[in-house]
Amino acid sequence: MASNVNPTVRRRRLGQELRRLRELKGMTAEEVAERLLVSQSKISRLENGRRSISQRDVRDLCGVYEVEDQRIVDSLMQMAKDSRQQGWWHAFGDIPYSVYIGLETDAESLRVYEPQIITGLLQTRAYAEAIVQGGSPESSEQENDKRVEVRLRRQSRITAEQDPLRLWVVLDEAALHRVVGSRQVMREQLEHVLELSQLPHITVQVLPFEVGAHAGINGQYSILEFADAADSSVVYIEGVTSDLYLEKPHDVQKYTVMYEHLRAQSLNVEQSRRLLERLAKDYAR
Repeated sequence: MASNVNPTVRRRRLGQELRRLRELKGMTAEEVAERLLVSQSKISRLENGRRSISQRDVRDLCGVYEVEDQRIVDSLMQMAKDSRQQGWWHAFGDIPYSVYIGLETDAESLRVYEPQIITGLLQTRAYAEAIVQGGSPESSEQENDKRVEVRLRRQSRITAEQDPLRLWVVLDEAALHRVVGSRQVMREQLEHVLELSQLPHITVQVLPFEVGAHAGINGQYSILEFADAADSSVVYIEGVTSDLYLEKPHDVQKYTVMYEHLRAQSLNVEQSRRLLERLAKDYAR
């Protein structure tokens, strides 16, 4: 469930407001950095919400932007304070994709294209364990266990009784044929996807092999959308050592159009379920 004070979302909103104040002042990020004797990259990270913002940072920036209304300054200072609180995921230590978890926790809807594996929110524990161990062979057992627990905890967003995350998943057929763990694990995993796909807020479509080249050929991505109009949509692309977050309207629009093409090229919901059922039975043999 989304918390009332989500530090990731608070940082994004605060960063957007600071960017707005800078633009109203007619200053570039480089000019602000020179005034404060900091790097331009710090100003950029503060504005895009990727870096924790201190109340001192807010005070200094409001000084540069000559914000005279103390109520505005106080409000931004409070947002900075809230943004430094910890989300549930911080209890698990250093999580590489903690920014994404914060966004997912507060998102209203999520569209995912997954070409290689069953997407994390739909994974069973056994499948998740096999994926984490296979993908991180040099990590300790304790570290891998932590990653699995975080992944399973994230799934509370789609099983919540009130305001569950609206999830639309396009799975490449390759993900259904790749044997992760064992055939028994795969059978249980596909049956789990089938069960979840019956929920009214979850849609699963399979992109069949016969489509050939398609709009998602370059790899996995997700599109997060939020209930609050102040929170812009985000395209998330997962990397090995770093992740990419795209928030510019034209970038989000391009990926949204690509996703519509993927949906159109995929099997419809009933056809996808029939394929999942057939493959689950095949794994049982």
